[in-house]
Amino acid sequence: MENIRLENVTFSYGEEVILENLDLTLQEKKFNTLLGPSGCGKTTILRLVAGFLTPQQGKIVIGDKEITHLMPEKRNISTVFQNYALFQNMSVKQNIAYGLKIRKIPKNKIDEKCAEYLNLVRMEEYADKGIDELSGGQQQRVAIARALVTEPKMLLMDEPMSNLDASLRIEMREEIREIQKKIGITTLFITHDQQEALTISDNIAVMSKGKILQIGTPQEIYFRPVNSKVAHAVGNVNDLTEAQNDMLKCIWKEKEMSAIRPENFVLDKEKQREDTIEGVITKVSFCGAHTEYFVALGDADLKVIELNCNDGRNVKQVGERVFVGCR
Repeated sequence: MENIRLENVTFSYGEEVILENLDLTLQEKKFNTLLGPSGCGKTTILRLVAGFLTPQQGKIVIGDKEITHLMPEKRNISTVFQNYALFQNMSVKQNIAYGLKIRKIPKNKIDEKCAEYLNLVRMEEYADKGIDELSGGQQQRVAIARALVTEPKMLLMDEPMSNLDASLRIEMREEIREIQKKIGITTLFITHDQQEALTISDNIAVMSKGKILQIGTPQEIYFRPVNSKVAHAVGNVNDLTEAQNDMLKCIWKEKEMSAIRPENFVLDKEKQREDTIEGVITKVSFCGAHTEYFVALGDADLKVIELNCNDGRNVKQVGERVFVGCR
C-alpha cells in the first residue's frame, strides 16, 4: 500500500507553531478530506505534502519512500489551487497540455492525452476557447484536467469550490467525486464546509488549532464523534444543559448525554406515549425539505429537525404545545 504518511510533523512560521507532533495517514486511492475552520492547519498540511513547505521536525513518506526534502516537481503530485491558477494567455487545450510539454512528451502523445482528459471533464467542445470565456465551473474542470493529465500519484485540492455559487458547488463536488472514483487517484481535499466533506469523502480528518481531533468515515464522524467539538464540525448539535440532561434521561436510552443531534428528536402534538416531555415551540424556521424547531425545554431551547411531508401540513407553529420524544 502506497499510503501517504506524515509522521511526528512539526511546522512553525517563526514563533507561531502551526502543527506540532502531528501524525496523519492518507489512504491510497481514497478521497481523504481535511475538515476544519480557517487557520487550523489544513492548507499547511497540503503544502507540506506538495513540497512547497518543509517541516522543522518529522517526515513525510509515500509507501516506503521518504519525500520530506524532495523538490515539488520530483514528487509526482499535482495540485488544484483555490483560484485554479490557469494561464489566461492560453487556450483550454494549451493549459491542459502545459505539464506534458515541459516534460517534452511527443506532440502526438500530448494530443492523445489532452483528448482523453478533455473527455474526462466533459470539455471537448471548449478545447480552443480562452480561459476568460469560461464559467467558474468550467475553469475548475480545466484545472482538474491539467492536474490529472500528467498521471500523478496523488491529487491535492485546496478548497477548489470556494469561489463557486451554492448550486454549482453541489454539481461540481459530485463531478469531482465521480472523476476520483473513475481514475482511482489518491486525493487530499481541503474544506471548511461540513456538508461538502460528508458528501464527497471516503475518510475525514477533523482539525482544530493544528491538531487532528478524529479520523474516520463520514458515517463514523457523524454518528460516533469522539467529543462535542467533532460533533459540531459535522452537523447540528444540541449541547444539553444539566437541567435538560436530567429531564431527558427518562426518555433517552443512553445513560450519559451531553450532545444530541436535532434529528434524533420527534415532536408530537398529542401525548401519544409515556416517554415524552412537554414543551412549547418558541421559533420555527422553514427550510424546504425540513423544518427547524426550537422548543422550550428545561432552562433552554432544544433544537429539533423534522422532514416536511404532506405538502407541509405537518409544520407546527410558534406557541404550540408539543411532546418531545426520541427516535
